[in-house]
Amino acid sequence: MPRDPYDVLGVSKSATADEIQKAYRKLSKKHHPDRNPGDKQADATYKEVQAAYEVLSDPAKKANYDQFGHAGPGFPGGGGGFPGGGGFPGGGFPGGGNVDPQAADELFRTFFGGGGTPDVNDLFGGRRGGRTRHKPRREPVESEVTVPFEVAAAGGSVTIEVGGRQIDVKVPAGIDDGKKLRVPAEATGSADVILRVRVSPHPYFRREGADVYLDVPLSLSEAVLGGKVEVPTVGGERLDVKVPPGTSGGARLRLRGKGVAGGDQYLVFKVMVPPGAVDEKSRELIEEFARLNPQSPRAGTPWGGGGK
Repeated sequence: MPRDPYDVLGVSKSATADEIQKAYRKLSKKHHPDRNPGDKQADATYKEVQAAYEVLSDPAKKANYDQFGHAGPGFPGGGGGFPGGGGFPGGGFPGGGNVDPQAADELFRTFFGGGGTPDVNDLFGGRRGGRTRHKPRREPVESEVTVPFEVAAAGGSVTIEVGGRQIDVKVPAGIDDGKKLRVPAEATGSADVILRVRVSPHPYFRREGADVYLDVPLSLSEAVLGGKVEVPTVGGERLDVKVPPGTSGGARLRLRGKGVAGGDQYLVFKVMVPPGAVDEKSRELIEEFARLNPQSPRAGTPWGGGGK
């Protein structure tokens, strides 16, 4: 004996059309084959829910059932129609080959939502009116997108325009220049879009893989005596960094984990000397300093010879 469609949807006979539809959506989504692959019980329940909703969503069929029950026309014993155990007459969607295409489209939108849904033929195995229709898939479109340095480093999104439509594209943290992002056709409304990423240069950071480099100018006295300097990080922080005494130009200091996606940030020190000629007093002091601290800076080079 087929189950009462009210029992199938779990609603009372006094339920409104909105209550019936809400119960249908919940159960249909719960037992949908895509969510329960290989589950025969879920598949049977799903079919039973569809058949119950076919009766209770149609005012004429609902009134007929309320008056005659399963003995009425369109049910087993009264013309055949409402399936026992969740089966479908004639196979496929409730009502067999008498499905109205427009009604089927409306039912599909009711369950899956509004615009951007697949063609109803996809839901019913590509069959409508005995014919098979295949939706041609467009070839992907390739383009370029410029991503700000900070977004490429930390992740975020950029906005592109496709066919007059504004689309936000998610950018993963640490993406490199030249990498590609795919925007699916479902988002563009037309075809897949393959975006080649171009990372904008930064005014003072430069990047090598996951590591970031920053040139840090030092005065002559800071290089000789050491001290503290404030530096920015690619993550937006500002840190006070200790400069060791006797720091040479080109020396590097690593800030562990302050680069891109777990990389490091390196401070590259650049020693700056006063421009132009110095006054007599300063010259005397520098000469005295040289006498007290003799150096051979080129002694270690292969071309330095005696180091003079």
